[in-house]
Amino acid sequence: MTRPLPVLAIAAAVALAVLCPAPAAAQAKDIVDTAIAAGSFKSLVAAVQAAGLVDVLKRPGPYTVLAPTDEAFAKIPKADLDALLKDKAKLTGVLTYHVLTANVSAADLKSMKDFGTAQGGRITIDATKGLKINGANVVKADIAASNGVIHVIDTVLIPK
Repeated sequence: MTRPLPVLAIAAAVALAVLCPAPAAAQAKDIVDTAIAAGSFKSLVAAVQAAGLVDVLKRPGPYTVLAPTDEAFAKIPKADLDALLKDKAKLTGVLTYHVLTANVSAADLKSMKDFGTAQGGRITIDATKGLKINGANVVKADIAASNGVIHVIDTVLIPK
């Protein structure tokens, strides 16, 4: 029995797609690699490295990271930031306060009043004028990563 050429071509394409998956580089980057590639989170990445959280944030997740920019970290007095970076336990607490252990879009956040963080505390959400998390403005939302989403904020959140 002879098959038409288009059917054979489609079958061959499907077989190639199944047998030869796309290279890893074509897949989305994880949260850490996405933050590094953005270039505006050098302070956050350095803090994550100092706290030993890189491997955690490379896990499958899903995670939502409220990512303070370098400008947000610059708002912290240098002596306070230096002290925070030297205190691994406190630094870990601050950083995990920026992590939600779910994939939460900006639209989802806008419908909530608060949300629990990986640190154990709760963040408050205000969507009356834009989107604010504990008073910090979300300046860019819904940056996709392979293991979650990043929302860029303009202030470092400090748990109470």
